[in-house]
Amino acid sequence: MKVLMLNGSPKANGNTALALREMQSIFASEGVEVEYVQVGQVTIKGCTGCASCFKMGKCVIDDIVNELAPKFQECDGMVIASPVYYASANGTLISLLDRLFYSSRFDKRMKVGASVAVARRGGCSATFDQLNKYFTISGMPVASSQYWNSVHGALPGQAAEDGEGLQTMRTLARNMVFLMKSIALGKEAFGLPEKEKSVWTNFVR
Repeated sequence: MKVLMLNGSPKANGNTALALREMQSIFASEGVEVEYVQVGQVTIKGCTGCASCFKMGKCVIDDIVNELAPKFQECDGMVIASPVYYASANGTLISLLDRLFYSSRFDKRMKVGASVAVARRGGCSATFDQLNKYFTISGMPVASSQYWNSVHGALPGQAAEDGEGLQTMRTLARNMVFLMKSIALGKEAFGLPEKEKSVWTNFVR
């Protein structure tokens, strides 16, 4: 089992990293390999809608997005974590995710996704919903925990005082491992669900 973790915070050792480390400790104890990538401090352009990726099989903007695509393809699960800015995720992270999910043409079905939001106070649930949309449009089951996947803290390190939030992270990691292993067994026994040819419909008459 392998998990790809994306830290969307520009602070390498902030509260978002602290929350992810709590998950990493569980993954390590369960024998799950983790690849951790700090993306929040990288300069990432947004999608231009050029659709070149349909022909090239990768994004025309050759940066970290194309570096992450094969890692995404190889992993069994993905964790996306972000600090909360104006009740939403870090814009740098969103630019990366828009391009990564759109330009990568491989089948993402049944990879397990988990999103994590970290805030001083409010906006976690809105950010949590925002990040989960990348998984649900891609046929990726979403791992849940004992509460919405959020941790609270303002100054670096304050998230360590959020006992419930950190427990939520540990529970999330355990549930994610169980789901990944269960899906692996199911794929071995039954294969993936049948996939129909896509039907594209718009609302212009």
